[in-house]
Amino acid sequence: MKRIVFLLALIAGPFFVLAQPGAQPQDTSWKKILRESNPRINDLVHTKLDVRFDYDKSYLYGKAWITLKPHFYNTDSLLLDAKGMDIKEVSVMKGAAKSTLKYDYDGMQLRITLDKIYKGGENYTIYIDYTSKPNELTVKGSAAITDAKGLYFINPKGEDKDKPTQIWTQGETEASSVWMPTIDKPNQKTTEEIYMTVPAKYVTLSNGLLISKKVNADGTRTDYWKMDLPHAPYLFFMGVGEYAIIKDSYKGKEVSYYVEKEYAPVARTIFGNTPEMIKFFSDRLGVEYPWQKYAQIVGRDYVSGAMENTTATLHQESAYQNARELVDGVGWESTIAHELFHQWFGDLVTAESWSHITVNESFANYSETLWDEYKKGKDAGDAQNFSDMQGYLQGPGNPAKDLVRFHYADKEDVFDGVSYNKGGRILHMLRNYVGDDAFFKSLNNYLTTNKFKAGEAGLLRLAFEEVTGKDMNWYWNQWYYGSGHPIVKIDYNYETPGKAMVIIEQTQKTDKVFRLPLAIDVYNGANKKRYHVWVENKIDTFSFNYSQKPDLINVDADKVMLWIKTDNKTAENYVHQSKYATQYLDRKEALDFFAKKGMPELANGLTDKFAPLRRSTITKLEASKIAEDAKVIEEIEKIANTEKDRRTKAAAIAYLAKTSNAKYKALYEKNIDDSSYSVAGAALEGLIGLEPARAYELAKKYSKDAKGALGDIVNETIIKEGTEADFDFITKRFDDMPLSQEKLGAVATYAGYLEKVKNIANVKKGIDAIIKFRNAVPEQFRSFVDPMILGGLNKVGKAKGKEIEDYISNGMK
Repeated sequence: MKRIVFLLALIAGPFFVLAQPGAQPQDTSWKKILRESNPRINDLVHTKLDVRFDYDKSYLYGKAWITLKPHFYNTDSLLLDAKGMDIKEVSVMKGAAKSTLKYDYDGMQLRITLDKIYKGGENYTIYIDYTSKPNELTVKGSAAITDAKGLYFINPKGEDKDKPTQIWTQGETEASSVWMPTIDKPNQKTTEEIYMTVPAKYVTLSNGLLISKKVNADGTRTDYWKMDLPHAPYLFFMGVGEYAIIKDSYKGKEVSYYVEKEYAPVARTIFGNTPEMIKFFSDRLGVEYPWQKYAQIVGRDYVSGAMENTTATLHQESAYQNARELVDGVGWESTIAHELFHQWFGDLVTAESWSHITVNESFANYSETLWDEYKKGKDAGDAQNFSDMQGYLQGPGNPAKDLVRFHYADKEDVFDGVSYNKGGRILHMLRNYVGDDAFFKSLNNYLTTNKFKAGEAGLLRLAFEEVTGKDMNWYWNQWYYGSGHPIVKIDYNYETPGKAMVIIEQTQKTDKVFRLPLAIDVYNGANKKRYHVWVENKIDTFSFNYSQKPDLINVDADKVMLWIKTDNKTAENYVHQSKYATQYLDRKEALDFFAKKGMPELANGLTDKFAPLRRSTITKLEASKIAEDAKVIEEIEKIANTEKDRRTKAAAIAYLAKTSNAKYKALYEKNIDDSSYSVAGAALEGLIGLEPARAYELAKKYSKDAKGALGDIVNETIIKEGTEADFDFITKRFDDMPLSQEKLGAVATYAGYLEKVKNIANVKKGIDAIIKFRNAVPEQFRSFVDPMILGGLNKVGKAKGKEIEDYISNGMK
């Protein structure tokens, strides 16, 4: 599961939650509840489903044949998850005949009395006729999965002419049991058959292979999908809609992309690296892609970022990017890698319980680093790793949570920056500690030993111990079964002639002291000597003899540590580091220091080999003392004219735009029609800066195809400068913006425009558009967005009077 980028941005952004007067203390009784694996009384063996859909009611009419066996002990009963269903019949199969069984159903679970006592390992098949009514079920989502009703009918009656009719499912965590009776636990595995009857104009997608299609006389078609390898119930998937299917292959297996027809021309540009990813991950792990095919489908109004359903990954519509967006390189590739890696970690070997979800999600998270490192170079991998580290460190409450979490209020709570981001960084440190060969050999061991079964952190430890011969309990106890991270202060002492001392103090405000294997590089000029040391105490001092005073001592020389550090190097040390220490973070830290201290060496970042560092240097220079230095301007002009990385080129053009120098007009005109939205947006910003009176005219001119940075400047200008006559145009642009941080930022500007609108009916339409956006944000996140939305609406109400104030009040109820 890839978490929703928008929602994470909201949480990390400048929002606050108002304290509620008289709020009751939170229930903490969950801290005493051990969240253990679900007891396996009966095991799923095979699941056969025959389903059809009622688009008017948003119902699924289903028949299920579920083959099970007692796990070990004899049993005469069966407990199935079946949420919010109408149960019409429960029987046991006797050959082709059915024998009715007694059952109790409370609306969530189905308790069945079997026809006899079944022995351990003895198969039996239960038949259930049922109706699934997902829209009539009230359930809770999470930060990763914002809703949990399992089966989703999108625009089922076709009432929204701008949205296709689709059906898709979302099983994680335990929502497959909304649309099929099952034992909806991650430590269950079952093979699968699904017969899906749909209107003939639609295509279908499910797990495994499409075996047959049968055209029916009533205008429907029945597709038969079969998955003959076992997987967990939450990974079952159904997708239905009008899609173009673009096909690639990997070693004879179909690799396909289900996209709306308008995106068929760019489907391979979006997803086309998938076969190469499959090969890379298969080779790296030494475990071939284990399933029959791999398909990816994009669903409208999807409740998460993406989901790794076995052989059939579902993506949210943010995956759709046109050719100009793809030129900017802000693609969906990390998510594609994340979900693909889950086909091994999560699907082939599945976390035995939600307490251990990190053995699924940490690997998927780390795959993003592995792919960037392979495809784009080590700097790109290190940048991805650092970004994910910050995602953990900046998350409020994260340090207090164990990675393997046996205590939580709700299973949805474990889908967070600890299970994902921190877990990925722990793998990165582990890889550095044991070495690449041992790391990937251990992953191979874990996967091959536990394939088609459940896994957990302890089994991962055993796999590493078997390969490396090392006792890894200290590492697992510290990182997997513990919480927090070190906060360190690093000092240097040269008072004793011929001896350099490095003092590392752990300053975290807990009793926990971390054990850390570190590499320390000691530099004289370009030459360095590496030392391997262990930090094991609250304060550790390491001494290094020298004949010539070191130019730099670089602690954590491989830059792998998950920590927050205060590194008391001198300016001279950082200058040396920027020249001779080669890691991405070495150079970034030096540039950050130069920016903080206002040092001219900051400009050196303009020629860094890694485009994102060149880009961030441009941003830092804008607020520096040397912003107008002739050599700086000259170098930025060079980047603006010759840079190949489009976003870095855009940053340079935007930098020059802030000078309001007319000599750059030709540069802006040359780039205003660039294939990159970022470059075109920066060029438009430059032209508007030179000719502010033409801002509205220019924005309208380039509004037809304006997304990304170009869309931001166009929207901001048109909304700010628009007249009463532009209401329909402006409101449509606001309404069409995707659910995003950018749209939230546009609320204030759009509300400011509504203050100028005199037509009260139009003002109300504009208020409806803002409230519609607000209501599209999942309920559990509205406390983060409401202050900004209410701030904009209240200004409109104050400007327009009581009628509009009342209209806003009623609309927000």
